[in-house]
Amino acid sequence: MDVAHCTLDGNADAVEFCPHSSFSNVLAASTYTLLEGDQPNRSGSLSIFNVNADNCSLELLHRVDTAGIFDIKWSPVGPTASPLLAQADADGCIRVHALEHSSNGGEGQYLKERCGSKISSSMCLCLDWNPSATSISVGHSDGSISILSAGESHLEVQNQWEAHEFELWATSFDTHQPHLVYTGSDDCKFSCWDLRDTPTKAFHNTKAHKMGVCCIAKCPNDPYKLLTGSYDEHLRVWDIRSISKPTNETSICLGGGVWRIKPHPSVFDVVLAACMHNGFAIVRVKDDDTAEVVETYDKHSSLAYGADWQRGDSSHEDKRKRYAVATCSFYDRLLRIWIPETDI
Repeated sequence: MDVAHCTLDGNADAVEFCPHSSFSNVLAASTYTLLEGDQPNRSGSLSIFNVNADNCSLELLHRVDTAGIFDIKWSPVGPTASPLLAQADADGCIRVHALEHSSNGGEGQYLKERCGSKISSSMCLCLDWNPSATSISVGHSDGSISILSAGESHLEVQNQWEAHEFELWATSFDTHQPHLVYTGSDDCKFSCWDLRDTPTKAFHNTKAHKMGVCCIAKCPNDPYKLLTGSYDEHLRVWDIRSISKPTNETSICLGGGVWRIKPHPSVFDVVLAACMHNGFAIVRVKDDDTAEVVETYDKHSSLAYGADWQRGDSSHEDKRKRYAVATCSFYDRLLRIWIPETDI
C-alpha cells in the first residue's frame, strides 16, 4: 500500500530510518548530484522527515546542503546514546550530525553537525558503525578502507590500508564479532579483516561474485549468516562459521544489481533489497538457506538505490502498519513510503 511520496532536491541515493525507538518516526534521505564540466561539482543534501504511515504523512523537518553524499548511517542503539547520523562524502570527508529537538518547544527535530574530518584524497563511498558506536569503517574510491575512532566531538583515523584494487562500495562490521569488518569492491572480491593489533586479512573470496560487490549485511539473529549483493544481480547467502573460508550456501537472482540489503527489524528471515534496474524486492531467506522473493515494488522509474524498514512501536497491534518501508530512486529524485502487501 502506497502511503506518501515526495521529490527530493537532488539525485536520491540513500534512505535510513532512525533505529532509536524514541525517534522511529524520523527518516533521513541523502542526495548526490554531479554537475559535469572542466571542474566537476558534486553537490548533495541531507534531509530528515517525520513519517506517519497511519496518517499517510511525510513532513520535511530539516535539510542541510553538503557535498555529494554516497552513504548515510544512523548510530546503533545504545543504552543512553542519542541518535547520530554519519555521512560519507564525495569530497573525502566523513561528517557526523546529532539529532536535536527544536528549541521552540515543538516536536520537530533538526540535525546539528557534531564533527567532520577530511580523511582521504579519494571519495568516501560507504560507511558503517561498529555495534558500540565507537568506530566507523569507511570505503574509498581508490579501494582503500579507513577505520575511524568516533569521539564526542572528533573523528580520528586509527587505520587506513589498501583493501581492494577498485572502488570499495561495501563495508560492514560484524555485529557479533566487532573486531571483524567485511568489505566488497568493484574488483569482484569479498573480504574480511581482523582489526585486532595490526589489521590482517581473514579471508579474500575472489570467485563467487561475477561482478562487483555492492552491499554486505549480517543477519541480526544468526552469528554465522551473512548476505552479499552484487552487480551480477544475485543476493548470496554465506555461512561464515569458518571465518577463514566462508561457504556460499545459496544465491537468488533478483533481476537487477543488488545495491542495498536491509534485514527486517523483527522478522529475521526477511530482507529488503534495492535492485537498481529492477525496483525493490522483499526476500525470505529460510532456515535451510534457500531464498524466495515474496513481494516486489516497482513504483519507481529510475535506479533503485535506497531502502529501509521503519522500526515500529512494539505495543502497536497491527504488525503490517508497524513496518512501513522507505525507498528512493536516483534520477527521478523520488522518495516513497509504502507498506508491504504481504503478511510478513
